[in-house]
Formats: sequence, C-alpha cells, structure tokens
Amino acid sequence: MENILSTERLNELGGIIIECCIEVHKELGPGLLESVYVFALMKELEMRGLNARRNVPIKLYYKGHDTGKEYEIDLLVEDGIIIEAKSKEQMHPIFIAQLLSHLKLTEKKLGYLVNFNVPLMKQGIRRFVNGLQ
Repeated sequence: MENILSTERLNELGGIIIECCIEVHKELGPGLLESVYVFALMKELEMRGLNARRNVPIKLYYKGHDTGKEYEIDLLVEDGIIIEAKSKEQMHPIFIAQLLSHLKLTEKKLGYLVNFNVPLMKQGIRRFVNGLQ
C-alpha cells in the first residue's frame, strides 16, 4: 500500500478534505453518529471529483506473518490519505494512536483525525504525517 502521491498533491488534497469536513459540519452540525458523517464526507469528496473508499480493510502482519486480523480505515482518499472520523464529546489519545497505527501499517504519509462533535469544525480537525509524529 505504498503512497505514490507527491507532497504537493497531498497538501492540495488535504485542503479539499478540510473544506469537505467544514461543509459536512455546516450542513449536519454536531451530535450525529460517526457513520452519518463518514457517509456525508464521502459524498462531499465524490462531488469534488475525488476517489474515496469507506471501511477499507487493513490486514495485520507480524514480521511477514499474517495474523488473521484486520482493521478498518474509515475513509481512504485517492489511495493516499487516511481519514479517521469521530463524533465524540471527548477525544482520547487512543484515537491518535489508532490513526498513527493505520498510517504505519499502510505506509501512507498523511492522515486526518476528524471529530464532528465540536461547535466549530476547525477545532475538530487534526493532521498527522507518518514518521514525523
């Protein structure tokens, strides 16, 4: 799952992702289920011409051995950016660890942890770069 997007393209896509998150939050507001926000965010991304997939499985390997376990990415945008969506009153450090693990397991460079249960969407978006956190 190696990432082939340039840094410039990743930054451009990141801006679009943030715009989409703001639009979803403006339309729906806080307090709904995560699955609703994931659906709406996927639709916003698609309306802007981006390829986005929901509930993308990640196989877990240990030293080259398949553990038989899978994790799921909420949204994968342009096969290069992971979005982990939340609708939580309080964000816990485990959510960051989860996103960082997904970035590492998939060898993706960029991820967003997005909490839609906030008064202003800019308070709910955190950007993470694999290898620099």
